[in-house]
Amino acid sequence: MKPVKKNKAEDPELEPLCCCEYIDQNGQKNHVAACLCDCQDLDEGCDRWITCKSVQPETCERIMATISDRLRVPWLRGAKKVNISIIPPLILLPVLLCVASWHFLLGVVVLTSLPVLALWYYYLTHRRKEQTLFFLSLGLFSLGYMYYVFLQEVVPKGRVRPTQLGLLTCGLLLILLALYRAKKNPGYLRRPASNDRSLSSSQMECLNTKGQEKTKGSPGPESSGGLNNRTPKDDLKGSSRMLAGSPTKVKEDWCAKCQLVRPARAWHCRICGICVRRMDHHCVCCVGESNHQAFILALLVFLLTSVYGITLTLDTICRDRSVFTALFYCPGVYANHSSALSFTCVWYSVIITAGMAYIFLIQLINISYNVTEREVQQALRQKTGRRLLCGLIVDTGQYNRGFLRNWLQFSTLGTHPFHHPAEDIV
Repeated sequence: MKPVKKNKAEDPELEPLCCCEYIDQNGQKNHVAACLCDCQDLDEGCDRWITCKSVQPETCERIMATISDRLRVPWLRGAKKVNISIIPPLILLPVLLCVASWHFLLGVVVLTSLPVLALWYYYLTHRRKEQTLFFLSLGLFSLGYMYYVFLQEVVPKGRVRPTQLGLLTCGLLLILLALYRAKKNPGYLRRPASNDRSLSSSQMECLNTKGQEKTKGSPGPESSGGLNNRTPKDDLKGSSRMLAGSPTKVKEDWCAKCQLVRPARAWHCRICGICVRRMDHHCVCCVGESNHQAFILALLVFLLTSVYGITLTLDTICRDRSVFTALFYCPGVYANHSSALSFTCVWYSVIITAGMAYIFLIQLINISYNVTEREVQQALRQKTGRRLLCGLIVDTGQYNRGFLRNWLQFSTLGTHPFHHPAEDIV
């Protein structure tokens, strides 16, 4: 057995860390108060920036690595690292919304640029295959900040009844509970142990027997020679193809990165770095077989709560007007900071709600046709799907069993785990 390497922070020979000490990326003990000390990369970057010289990308990466390593909060048994991606929403969102409430034109510019910047950052991190807490921080802080503005600026005006406030609060709590459930295991496929990665002799014998039965009667030495030269990975792929033609219609595939046989509709998430059962997509977290229902529930509760909060706010700051009219014409709303900030937050909520409503609509359509977002994207690339309503609906036809059966299958996701041991594929 190989000796287990111990982390220097857990080495008993070292002195225990106090709440402000930590082991840095160089393996040395450091202190939170010394976060600005001995940072040559940051000094070099500042010098080049002051002298109007370009900073090398490698220097920028080292600076960001140093900042993320030293950005810590005091904690028991050593300072804990804070993910730097959660900080920008906490600072930028209140500042930008406050600036947008100063004038109508500023509001148009800020509220237009916010979704553009968020989408740009999303595609940037997706292309680099990086995990980030930016969008989770943005979503949770947006919920908290909208609720704070509602309590501080809307409720004191006296138009919101206690029952309405209680209903809105319950909706917010349900959103958090659904998000907590959606953040759990989406259906990760377990990586096999090192001693199980190679097939046993009985399984290999079974695979070879199946292959010989299939190739019996086919003249020529190429078929038999090709069978004898196959590796265990090739045997798994071959058995997957044989199984795809079986009556069970269960197609298996080999994942070279996870070194496992994944069942039908499972995909490898390049961001999480692991295979997920019936993977739909990856946004804030991986959405798969085990948390897809919680994801849909979170979207539904968010839409209902957001629309209800928008209605209460507009009814308070723009009296005697319908919700749709007040959204586009509310005279005197910029007369004071309280109503202006509330109106700006309403428009921010409308933009976010419209985006979530589009995602919710796409999800409902995909469930009705029993396709996942990953399968839709693959069908569009390979031009194998049937496009309806200008591409809003993509029907692959592979798993579609009718509207009611599709929804019945979705309602039972994760309740009956379907395991595929290696013995079942031969």
